[in-house]
Amino acid sequence: MKNNKKWWAYGLMILALVLLAACSAETGSDGEEAQEEDIQEMDYPSSVIIGTASQGGTYFIYGGGLATLLEEHLGVTANVEVTGGPVHNMQLVQAKDQEIGLVTLGPAYEGYTGTGEWTGGEKYEDVRIIFPMYSTPFHWWALADTGIEHLDDIKGKRVGVGPAGGTSGTYLPMIHDLLGLDTQNVQAGASDMASQMLDGQLDIIGFAAGIPIAAVTEVEAQRDINIFGIDGEYRQRVIEEFPYFYEFTIPADTYDSLDHDVETIAMFNFGIAHKEINADFIYDFVKAYHENIEQLIQTHSSAEEAVPEAILFNTDVPLHVGAIRYYEEIGIDLPESVYPPEWNE
Repeated sequence: MKNNKKWWAYGLMILALVLLAACSAETGSDGEEAQEEDIQEMDYPSSVIIGTASQGGTYFIYGGGLATLLEEHLGVTANVEVTGGPVHNMQLVQAKDQEIGLVTLGPAYEGYTGTGEWTGGEKYEDVRIIFPMYSTPFHWWALADTGIEHLDDIKGKRVGVGPAGGTSGTYLPMIHDLLGLDTQNVQAGASDMASQMLDGQLDIIGFAAGIPIAAVTEVEAQRDINIFGIDGEYRQRVIEEFPYFYEFTIPADTYDSLDHDVETIAMFNFGIAHKEINADFIYDFVKAYHENIEQLIQTHSSAEEAVPEAILFNTDVPLHVGAIRYYEEIGIDLPESVYPPEWNE
């Protein structure tokens, strides 16, 4: 019943996005058509690097599934690299240091527009979105014997927030600061934070990844924990400040430690590539991705959300021309705002 509730809500969200895209398609991002731009397209690759995040998080697992898919269906060798997460992946893709990266929409938007503090005003305008992934809900967990059960309880506490450059490592300190929680933020990878918690060095962890998060299940298998999210006035304040967040419910059956649904916030995830990556390769990759999504679901259940229509969660960052070819081919009505300057078909 809880899962039905989740997917019913998700279906309504997709319908709203389709209607939004239809409206955007009429007006475009600024009412004007983008000027065409010539680019130096790379050759079809025989191998690629996939930038993920820290071990113990969903990106690293998902990246492994993408590598297997590329090798089995396209004959392209893929190396899965540990990175600092979405912010770092934006930087690496922009610099052409990796072919594929995984990001949440917040860093993608802030990087492309140069509005994030981490950009220093630099615009990462060569990055293109290629496929949708899943929702990344933010949640916190604490050892049960600490008595910490709610967000208010972490005021003034030492909190693990994920690696610098990752989604949680970037946004949790900002959220804690916005809400006046005065936390001492510890930046580390998911596996490292889990080990610190089990060793008694860390009582609270906040993290954002596709659920279930391996680091949570690792800890709850050995210790009793309390898992909590953000709701009410706190949630509304965060969404007003950072509009790329949306309301999300973590179902009770996600973790053994839960006996109720957890209200929180989430951000959607996407795959990205440099605009000069070969368009035929991106088309083949995106096509294989959606046509073999069951293979990704076996890797991590969060891939259930990676339906083609989920590409409409993004209306601000341009898509790669190879991805546009695929989505148009299957009848997705993309908003004009995601067509890049180099689109000329």
